[in-house]
Amino acid sequence: MDTEDAIESLSALAHPGRLAVFRLLVQAGTEGMPAGEVARALNTPANTMSTQLAILTRAGLIRSRRESRSVIYSADYGEVAGLLGFLMQDCCQGRPEVCEPVLQAASCCAPNATFKETAS
Repeated sequence: MDTEDAIESLSALAHPGRLAVFRLLVQAGTEGMPAGEVARALNTPANTMSTQLAILTRAGLIRSRRESRSVIYSADYGEVAGLLGFLMQDCCQGRPEVCEPVLQAASCCAPNATFKETAS
């Protein structure tokens, strides 16, 4: 992940509605949720939800798949791990115990996700 990608991801999350969508999809796990169910759960009009989902998708934080007539959205744990890796790059100054809580939190739900190499 580079600086521009990180800025786009963080900008997408810097909105109360989109942050709520993202957190709901993280809770939904890899199964994800249909767009209509996300909108109902957050009491958000369909057109507003469509915009929020599009912004989060463009930022790489969520992905979609079609199942029959439904579009299912889920968090992209690999991208989230990449963002956290970018944010924590060069952390700790030789003291890995400082970063351990963040690494544990990031790996709890996506144990196969790895922090990607980042470009400065």
